[in-house]
Amino acid sequence: MSITRSNTVYRTSEHFEPDASLDPQAQKRLRGHLEQIDYTAYASNREIIGHMLGGADAATFQRLAVMVAQARAGWVKAATEFADRGRPLSSADTARLAELRAAFTELTEAYDAMRRLVERGYLAYAAK
Repeated sequence: MSITRSNTVYRTSEHFEPDASLDPQAQKRLRGHLEQIDYTAYASNREIIGHMLGGADAATFQRLAVMVAQARAGWVKAATEFADRGRPLSSADTARLAELRAAFTELTEAYDAMRRLVERGYLAYAAK
C-alpha cells in the first residue's frame, strides 16, 4: 500500500496483488470483481456528490479560495496583534488563535477536497 501526503491529507492507494496460490482464472475473476467494486464506488460518489453539489466552475473555486485567504489572513493578523501587545498569550488568546487556525485548516481541506472531486470526475466542472 502506498501513502501519499498532500498538505495534511493522507491518501492510500492499494493495488491488486494476486495471491500466488490462486490459479490464473481465479485471479482474473477477482480482478473483475475488484474493478466492479471500484466502479460502484465511483458511480456512487459521482451521483451523490453531483446531486448534493451540482457542479463547480471557476467562480465556485474563487469564492472558496477567497474564504481560505481571509481565514489565513485573519489567523495571522490575530497572531501579530497578540505579539504586538508584548505579553504572553492568555488562555483566551490561545483559544482564539486555535479557533482561527482550525477555520483556516478546515477551509483549506474543503478546497483541496473540491479540487479532488473534480479531478476524480465526481463533480462536474464547467469551464467558462
